[in-house]
Amino acid sequence: MTESRIKRLATTLMDATTDKDPLVQEQIYNALCYLGESEPEEILNSCDEYLRQHDKLAYPHRVIILKAMETVVKNNIALLDKSTAKVVIFLASNEMTKSKEVIRDWQQAASSVLVAVGQRFINKVMEEVLTKFQPGILPHYFVLQTFANLSVSNVFGMVPFLNSILGTMLPMLGMAKQDHMKAVFCYALQHFSESIQEYLANLDKAPDPTVRKDTFSNEIFSAYEVLFNSWLQHREAKLRLAVVEALGPMSYLMPSEKLEEQLPKLIPGILALYKKHTEAFYISKSLCQILEASVNIGSRSLDVQLDSLLGTLHPQICAPADPSVPLTVKNHTEVLRCFTVLACSFPDRVLAFLLPKLESSNERTRVGTLLIMRQIINSAPSQMEIKKPFILSSMKLPLQDSNNKVKRAVVQVISAMAHHGYLEQPGGEAMMEFLVRQCALPSDAQPKKQPLDADDLTSDSVQSISVNTLFLLSTTVDRMNNVLWPYLLEFVTPIQFTNALTPLCKSLMYLATKKQEEGENTSLIRYDLNANLPSPYALTTRLLVVSSQPYAGDCRGVAALRLLSVLHYSVHPALDQLWSKQVPLLVEHIEENTEKSLSRKEWEEKLLLFLQETLAAVADNAWICHFVTEMCRQLSSYNGLPLEKNFLYKCIGTTLGACTSKDLVQKQLQELLETARYQEEAEREGLASCFGICAINHLEETLAKLEDFVRSDVFKKSVGLFSLFKDRSDNEVEKIKSSLILCYGYVAVYAPKELVLARIEADILKNIFQYFNTKDLTLKLCLIRSICMISQAICNGVKCGDFIFSRKAELVAQMVEFIKAEPLEALRTPVRQRAMVACTYLVILEPHLSDPDRTELMDTCLASVLALPPPELAKEREENGGDALHKEMLYGDTMGALKDLLKSLLQRNLTPHGLQDMFAHLGPWIKSSKEHERQRAVEVSAALLDFYLSKLNVSTVIPFYNLGVLIALFSPRCSDSLASVRQHAVDCVYCLLYIQLCYEGFARDHRDEMVEGLKALKKGLEEPDFTVLFHTCNNIAMVIGKRVPPDQLMSLLLAMFEGLADPDKNCSRAATVMINSLLKERGAVLQEKVPDIMSIIHSKLEEVDEEHIRKAAQQTVYILAAQHKSVVVSSLLGSPLPFDSHTCAMWRSLATEPTLTSQILEQLLEKVNRDVPYKESKSFPLLGSGSERVATPLPLAATCALYEIMSAAESGPAVLGLYPPLFVTLLLRLSCTVGVQLPRNLQSRERRSSSSLGPAPRSLQPCSCAVETLKVMLVRGGSEEVARAVGSAGGWELMASPERHHDGIAVLARAMARHAGPRLPLIVKNLIPTLNSVFDSQRVTTTAFFAELLNSNVVNDLILLETMMDNMTGRQKDSCMLVRMLALRGLGNIASGSPEKVRKHGAKLLASMVNGMDDKDDPQNLVALEAMSSLSKLLDHLEERDVQSMLLHIAIRIRPFFDSEQPDLRQSSIVLFGNLTKFSQGHCEVFVEQILNGLVTLLLHLQDPKPEVVKACKFALRMCGPNMGCEGLCDMFLNHLQEERSLHYGEFMNNVCKHLMQCYPEMLNRLILTNLFYFKSNWVDIRAAAPMFIGFLVLHVDEEQCQQVDLDQLISALNLLLKDPVPAVRMKVAETLGRLVRIL
Repeated sequence: MTESRIKRLATTLMDATTDKDPLVQEQIYNALCYLGESEPEEILNSCDEYLRQHDKLAYPHRVIILKAMETVVKNNIALLDKSTAKVVIFLASNEMTKSKEVIRDWQQAASSVLVAVGQRFINKVMEEVLTKFQPGILPHYFVLQTFANLSVSNVFGMVPFLNSILGTMLPMLGMAKQDHMKAVFCYALQHFSESIQEYLANLDKAPDPTVRKDTFSNEIFSAYEVLFNSWLQHREAKLRLAVVEALGPMSYLMPSEKLEEQLPKLIPGILALYKKHTEAFYISKSLCQILEASVNIGSRSLDVQLDSLLGTLHPQICAPADPSVPLTVKNHTEVLRCFTVLACSFPDRVLAFLLPKLESSNERTRVGTLLIMRQIINSAPSQMEIKKPFILSSMKLPLQDSNNKVKRAVVQVISAMAHHGYLEQPGGEAMMEFLVRQCALPSDAQPKKQPLDADDLTSDSVQSISVNTLFLLSTTVDRMNNVLWPYLLEFVTPIQFTNALTPLCKSLMYLATKKQEEGENTSLIRYDLNANLPSPYALTTRLLVVSSQPYAGDCRGVAALRLLSVLHYSVHPALDQLWSKQVPLLVEHIEENTEKSLSRKEWEEKLLLFLQETLAAVADNAWICHFVTEMCRQLSSYNGLPLEKNFLYKCIGTTLGACTSKDLVQKQLQELLETARYQEEAEREGLASCFGICAINHLEETLAKLEDFVRSDVFKKSVGLFSLFKDRSDNEVEKIKSSLILCYGYVAVYAPKELVLARIEADILKNIFQYFNTKDLTLKLCLIRSICMISQAICNGVKCGDFIFSRKAELVAQMVEFIKAEPLEALRTPVRQRAMVACTYLVILEPHLSDPDRTELMDTCLASVLALPPPELAKEREENGGDALHKEMLYGDTMGALKDLLKSLLQRNLTPHGLQDMFAHLGPWIKSSKEHERQRAVEVSAALLDFYLSKLNVSTVIPFYNLGVLIALFSPRCSDSLASVRQHAVDCVYCLLYIQLCYEGFARDHRDEMVEGLKALKKGLEEPDFTVLFHTCNNIAMVIGKRVPPDQLMSLLLAMFEGLADPDKNCSRAATVMINSLLKERGAVLQEKVPDIMSIIHSKLEEVDEEHIRKAAQQTVYILAAQHKSVVVSSLLGSPLPFDSHTCAMWRSLATEPTLTSQILEQLLEKVNRDVPYKESKSFPLLGSGSERVATPLPLAATCALYEIMSAAESGPAVLGLYPPLFVTLLLRLSCTVGVQLPRNLQSRERRSSSSLGPAPRSLQPCSCAVETLKVMLVRGGSEEVARAVGSAGGWELMASPERHHDGIAVLARAMARHAGPRLPLIVKNLIPTLNSVFDSQRVTTTAFFAELLNSNVVNDLILLETMMDNMTGRQKDSCMLVRMLALRGLGNIASGSPEKVRKHGAKLLASMVNGMDDKDDPQNLVALEAMSSLSKLLDHLEERDVQSMLLHIAIRIRPFFDSEQPDLRQSSIVLFGNLTKFSQGHCEVFVEQILNGLVTLLLHLQDPKPEVVKACKFALRMCGPNMGCEGLCDMFLNHLQEERSLHYGEFMNNVCKHLMQCYPEMLNRLILTNLFYFKSNWVDIRAAAPMFIGFLVLHVDEEQCQQVDLDQLISALNLLLKDPVPAVRMKVAETLGRLVRIL
C-alpha cells in the first residue's frame, strides 16, 4: 500500500511536469528530489515506470524527470543497489537513443544520468552503452558524448575501455557524414586524449600501472590522419575548431616518429586556421600543445617551421586583448606560452626575429614585441642569460618612444629585466633613467572628453605605473640595491625630474636606510667612486627648496625632508643630533595639516629657522661659503617657479647672514643684483626679502651695496644706437627701481632697530625720494610699501615721541597725491589701499599733522573710497570669476584701510570735539541719496564710534554736547532701505549712548540694561518686514527717549520730525505719535462722520501703499471704535466679500484693547447665531435632480470678521474671556458649512480675486472659512497645542470632508481633552441641547465630539461622565445611522477614558453592544463593526460574570466575520476574539474548542493581503496561546508574533506545525480538512499558504497518527489545486506533494 502511495505521489508530480511555469517546474523537480532522498530506489523505479508508460510525453517534460533522476543518483550513489542501477542505466540509455535525431536537452539529460551512475557502476554503464556502439554502425551522437564525459568524470574506470572503444571507433570516422557527428567524434577524441594523459601522469594511483602511451599511439595517429587530412579542410567553422581542439591533446599521444613526420604539414595547417577564424584561442591552445609535444620529442622539423610560426603568432600579440571578451585575453596567454616554448628551444632566432620589430613604425607592433620580450625574459631566463647585452642595446630606440602604450610596455620590460639581473649590465643605467623620466611625467591637466581609442592611455597612467615600479624595484628586488644606490641621487637636483621627486626620495630613503642598517653610515655616499653625484650642498639646497611647497607632487615635502634626514652624515657630520630631532617635527607639522589649512608664511618661517639652526650647528665658514655659492648657482633653475625661487632667495639671505666673510657677502649680493629677473614680481619680492634678512647681520654691507647700485650705470638712460629699445629699457629701469626701493623697505623692517633708525633719513629715504615722480604702477606700489615698512620700523623701534620724523608731512602729501591720481569710476589697483595703510602708520609718528593737511587727507580718502561705484559682483562673476573675486577682496581691504586710517586720526584727538570734526566730514556721506555711499559711510561711522568708546578714558565728568545731533544723524537710518545700514545705525546709536554714560561718570565696563536691549533689537532689522522694523524702531526710540539727557531731547525731537519728509520712510514713529495724539484729542465728536472716515481711510489705503500710512490708519480705526463700536462694526460688515487686505487690516486694528475687543466679538457672535446657516436651493433640472445648500451672507461675513480680529495677537485676552461660546458657535457653524456652497454672486467674485495678481486672499468657501476661524480662535484662546495637534493629525482637512467630518471632530475632541480640559464643562453644557438639533450635521458633530471626549479620563475628572453616557445611550435609536455608530463608539471609549466606571455600568454597556451587533438597519455592518471594536475595548473592564453569560453567544456570532470580504470586519472580529479569550477560564474546554475551530483561519490570515488583519491575527494568536495547553506553541506565538517583528512565514509555520503535532496529534485530520476549505479562497497568498500548512503538518506527524488522514481525498484535493492559475500556489502544492512521503 505504501509503495503505491509513494508511486501515486511521484506520479501526481510527474503528471504536473507539463506545467508551463519554469518556477513550478523547478518546484516539481525539487519535490521529486525530496521524495528521492527518502526513498531513492522507489522513486527511481517510479520515474522509470512512468517514462516507460508515458511514451508520448513530450521531451521537455521528460527532461524534468531525468534531471531529478540524475540528482537522486548523484546524492545516493553509495546506496544504490545493482538492480536499481541496471534499471536506471537501461532507461537512460533508451531515453538517450530513442530518437535518431539529436534533441539536445532531452538526450543530454539522459546522458547526464548515465554519467552520474558511471561514477560507481562504470562497468554496468559501459556494458549497456557499448550495445549501442556496434562495429560498422554509426553510433548515436550522445553515445559518443557520454563516453567522452565518462572519460573525464571517471578517468581510472574509463581508460581501460578506451583501447577497445578506439578500435571500434576508428572505422566509423569515415562513416560520419554529418558535421555534428564529426564534431562529437572530435570531442570524444579530445577528452579521451586528455584522460589518457591524466591516467599516465598518475600511474602510481592507477588500477593498471602497466598502461603505456604506446598502447594508444597507433589508434590516435589513425584518428589524427582522418581529422587532419579530411575534416580540418571542412568549410564548417565549428567543426574545424572541434578538430583543432582535439589535435592538441592528441599530439602528445602520437608516436614520436609520426609526429615528427607530420609536423611539416601539421603546423602550417594549424597556422592557416588563424585566417579563417576570429576566435583564435582554441587554435593557439592547440598549437601550444603541439609545440610542447614537438619539443618533448626533440623534434628537428620545428627549425624549418620557425619563421612562419613567429610570423603568424607575433600579430596575435600585437592585436590588443579586449578585457570584455575573455577569450581574447586567454588567447594572448596561450600565444605567449608558444613564444616561451620557442624561446627555450631557439633563443637566437626568436631574438633575431623580435628585436628588429622594436623599430617598427606601427605602435601595436612595438607594444606587442615588448610584451613578448617581457614574457621570454621572465620565462626563459637561462637561455637569455648570455643575450643580456644584446637585448639591452636593442632597447635604445624604445627608450626614445613618445607613445604612452609603448612607454608602459617598456616599463614592464624594465621591471622584468630588474628581476633577472639585466640592469646590472652596461646600459642598465639608461633603462633606469627612462623609468625616472616616466615618473616625472606631468599630470594631464584635462583628460580628453572622448578618447578616439578606448584603450588610450594618459601620461597619468604611465606615470603611476612607473612610480609603482620604481618603488617595487627599490624595496623588493635585493639585487637592485647596488644599481640604484647612489645612482638615483643624480636625478634629485635636475629640475626636469621635479615631478619624480616624491617616488625618488622614497626609494632613496629606503635604500639609504638599508645601507645604514648594513653599517655603511659613514661611507653612505662615495664621491670618489661616483663623480656625477650632486654635492651635499646641492642636495641640501634642492631638498630644502622643494620642501617649501610640501603638498605639491604627491606630498613631496615629507619625502624630501625624510631623505634629507637620512643623508645627514653625508651633508655634515655635526648635523646628526639636530636633524634627528627637528626633521620629525617638521614632517609631523605637514601631516597634521592639509594644503588648505597650512599657513605658508608660518611654514616658511619654520624651514628658515631649521636652516638657521643647521648653519649654527655646522659653524664652519668654509662650508657655509660653499653652501651659499651652490644656492646662488641653483637660482636660475627655478625660473618659472616663483614660489620656490622666492623661498630660495630667503634661504640665501639667511645663509649670507650666517657667513662671516664680508667679502663673500658683498660679492654674492652684487651677483644677485646683476642676475635678478626684475620683470617678475615674485623675483623682486624674493630679492628684497633676501637683502632684508641679510641686513640682520650685515646692515653696513647691505646698505653700501644698495648705494653702489643706485649710482651704477643701470639707471642711466641708453642713448644713440640703443634708443630703439628706449621704451623697453625704461620699463626695465622702472622695475629695477621698484626692486631697489623694496630692498630698502625690507632692510628697514629686518635690520636691528637700534642701528637702522639713524640711517632712515640719511641713507634710505634720500635714495627713495628721488623716485616719487612716477606713473609706473609697480614703482608706485613699491614706493608705498617701502614707506609703510619704514613707518612700521620706526613705530616698532622706539617709544612714541622719541623720534621726530621731519619728512612725515612730505610723505603724507605724496601719498595723498597718489590717492588723488586714482580714477573715481573704478577700483582697479591697490594703490589707494596701500597708500592709506602707509598714512595710518605715518599719522602715528611725531610731529602732528597740521589741520589743513589733516582735512586734505580725510576728504581725499573719503571721496576716493566712499564714492566708488558699487561692485556689480554678480555680473562680474559671470564674466570673469577670478577677477571679480580679486576685486571683491581688494574692495574689502580698501575699506579696512580707510577705517584704520580714520581711527588713527581720531586717536590723536579723542574728544567730543574730535568726534564732531570727524562727523563733519562724514555727515554728507551718511545722508547721501546713493545707497552704496550711505552704506559705506555708516559702516565706517560704526567702526569709528566703537573705536572711540573702546579708547575713551574720562577723568572728569564733562557734557557730551553733540549727542542729540549725532543720534539724530543715525537714528533715522535704523529703518533705512538697506539692511546693512540699519544694523550699523543701531550700533552707532548703541555706542553714542554708552559714550554719553561714560561722560556722565559711569565706568567703561558698566552695562546699562536698556542700552543693551538695542543689541537684541538688531535681529528685527535684518529683514525689511516693515511691521518688525516699526516695532524695532519704536523700541529704539523708547531707549533713546529714556537715555537722552533733557537738554538734548529737544534737538533730538526736532531732528526726528524732520525725518517725516524723508523719502526713505524713516519717520513712521513720529507719524504714529501724531495721529495718536490728534485722534485722542478730537475723536469723540465724530460719530456721524465715522462711516465716511472709515471709507476715506479705506480709499487712502488703496491709493498709497506706505507702511506708516497703514499704521496710522489702523490706529485711527481703533480710536474710532473705542468711541463708536457699533457703527464701526456695521460699517465694516457692509464691506464687500471677500474682504480685501485693507478691510482686513482695519478689522485687525480692533483687537488692540481687550474690553473693546470682547464687546465687538459678542456683537459678531450674535450675528452668526441669529441667521440660518444656509438655505436649500433647487438645482437646475438639466444638472440633475435634488437641491444644494447655499450659505447665507451675514453669518459668512461675521465669520470672516471673527477670523480677522482673532488673527491679531492682541485679541488673546478677549478670546480667552469668551472661549466657550466662541468655541461652540464656531464648531456648530463648521458642522453646518460642510458641503455648503457660496451664493452665485460671491462665487464669481471669489474666482476673480483668486486669479488677480498680488497676494492670494483667503478662501471664502464657507467650510474652509469656518475651519480657519475655529483654528485661529483656538490659537488666540491659548490652545495653540490643540490647533497644532489637530493640524499634525490632519484633522482640519478631515473636518472639511463630508465623508470624514466626524473623524476630524474626533481629532479635535481628543486634542481638547488633552490640552484644554478645564474648558470642557461649559463647552459640554452648551453643546448638549444640540443633540436634539433639527440639523443632522449638528447631531453628528456633537455626538462625534462627545464620543471622543469619553475616550479621555478628563470627562470623569470633570464629573461629566454620567451625563454624556446617558446622552450617548439615548442616541441609539437616532434616525441617522452615523449618529448610532458614533454613540456606540463613545460608549466603547469609556474603556480607555474611564475604565474604572465600566464595571459599574457593565450590564448596560454590554447590552448596548449586543444590540449594536444585532442592528437591523445596518446593510454594510458598520454598526456591528463599531459594536465589535467597542466591545473589544470594554472587555478588560467588565465583570467576568457579565461577559461569561454571553461568551459563547458572542464568539459564535462573530466567527463568520473572520473570512468577511471587508478587511475592517475581519480585523475587528479577530481582535474581539482575541480579547474574549481572557474570559474563557470558567468555560475553558468549551472555549478551547472555539480556539481550535478558529486556529487554522487565524494562522492562514497571517498571509492576509491587509496588514491590519495580519496584525489582528498576531494579537489573537498571542492571546489564544496561553489557553491552548501547549507551552512551545504559546512561546512561539509570544516571541514571533510581536507587532513590530517581521515574520518569516514558512519558517514560522514549520515550527508551529511541529508543536501542533506534538501537542495535538489527534487533530491532524481536522486541521487538514479545515485547510482544504481554504483551497478555494479568493486570496492567492492564503490559497498558497493552505497546502504549505498541510505540508508542514505532514513533515512533523508521528507514524501512528498517519492513519487519521484520508490520503486519497487529500491527494485528490492537491491534484486539483495543482491546476490553479497562479504559479506560486502550484509551487506550494508541488512542495507539499513531495512531503507526503512522510505519511505514506
